[in-house]
Amino acid sequence: MNEELERYIRNYSSPEDELLAQLESESYMRVVQPQMVSGHVQGLFLTMLTRMIRPRRVLEIGTFTGYATLCFAEGLPDDGLIDTVEIEDELESIQNEFFARSPHAHKIRRHIGSALEVVPKLGECYDLVFLDGDKREYPDYYRMLLDGGLVRSGSYILADNILWYGKVVEQNIKTSDLQTLGIVEFNRMVRDDDRVENVIVPIRDGINLVRVK
Repeated sequence: MNEELERYIRNYSSPEDELLAQLESESYMRVVQPQMVSGHVQGLFLTMLTRMIRPRRVLEIGTFTGYATLCFAEGLPDDGLIDTVEIEDELESIQNEFFARSPHAHKIRRHIGSALEVVPKLGECYDLVFLDGDKREYPDYYRMLLDGGLVRSGSYILADNILWYGKVVEQNIKTSDLQTLGIVEFNRMVRDDDRVENVIVPIRDGINLVRVK
């Protein structure tokens, strides 16, 4: 998608929340790989999906600086809760700063550590899950959710970066490229699993929208 078309999409979508705009700006100044921030259009998409699905419990694997977290929290009802898990503890300061400034901070429960270790101990079953963590672990996240009973019939899973900059369609993926291989395996698992139905939405780097039957 060219820059002019991207600009058109932003201009003809609802305006970005001021706090989110500040968070994106701070992310570009303070952290490595700031392009990992969900950003304006995808953030609106996540908030709108949350309002449509109307979950009570949301799980996010991969908090980063918290942009998507705040988008989910905005879409949740006042008694809703999002558990967000991030393995990199050095991101806590920017998360703390912007979560504290949000009127939805009471809906956010933050965890530091490996999602594969943290999530099963939380004792929750989730209505909506957002996967944006280590791409090598996407198949493990999927098994944890479906086989571990952490989602139910009618739950939704959103897997981000599912097109991985177009690498998923390369003919000869290197055996050392574990992130691409993880995403390819995840997409195959979802397609072949008769417990779910799905569609890949080509927003930004792609989201695999999965519904548990």
